[in-house]
Amino acid sequence: MTRRIPASTIRRLSHYLRSLEDLERDGGETVSSEELAERGQTTAAQVRKDLSHFGSFGKRGLGYKVEVLRDYIREILGVDRIWNVALIGAGRIGAALFEYPDFGSRGYKCVAIIDSDQAKIGTRWGDLQVRSPDDLQSLITDLGVELIVLAVPAQAAQEVAERAVKAGVKGILNFAPIRLKVPSEVHVEDVNLVMQLEAVSFAITQRTVGA
Repeated sequence: MTRRIPASTIRRLSHYLRSLEDLERDGGETVSSEELAERGQTTAAQVRKDLSHFGSFGKRGLGYKVEVLRDYIREILGVDRIWNVALIGAGRIGAALFEYPDFGSRGYKCVAIIDSDQAKIGTRWGDLQVRSPDDLQSLITDLGVELIVLAVPAQAAQEVAERAVKAGVKGILNFAPIRLKVPSEVHVEDVNLVMQLEAVSFAITQRTVGA
């Protein structure tokens, strides 16, 4: 049975990875848990606890080797390989993600763009041509797509997700404002910007109330 790692730990691992990459660019060879904690705005104890989920890293009093720990965390996060991604929805969110530089630099290779708008089908985004939803399952199979970015209206999201899963997709980054129903082995990450803003406004409100 796979151990369940807290989502907060995974988010901090991403911060640690970026800190390690910054350190490496600056010529750093070793780093302490205290320095990682300061860069990630957490505590040294939390850094050690997060890493302990995955094994033993570094030596007491000597810290961590930057290059070694960077590679370990890249492997843990699965960004030590190339992921073929299909972008479903060629609207504003899809366009922003397609242009986002870290999308490709982190190993997420967009190999297909799909949209139902007849005016967009056949147009080119860089080296890719926007394809029809009719091609969804064949593209996923033929291109070895494991992840999809779902940026479609809520009313279309469930059907598109079901077709993608049937074709072999293992993970979905979902921007549609709907909770998808998929098999337990398919991982879904929901991105709801309004809910995230509500979390920010809640934190500010509570801080004001408690002042």
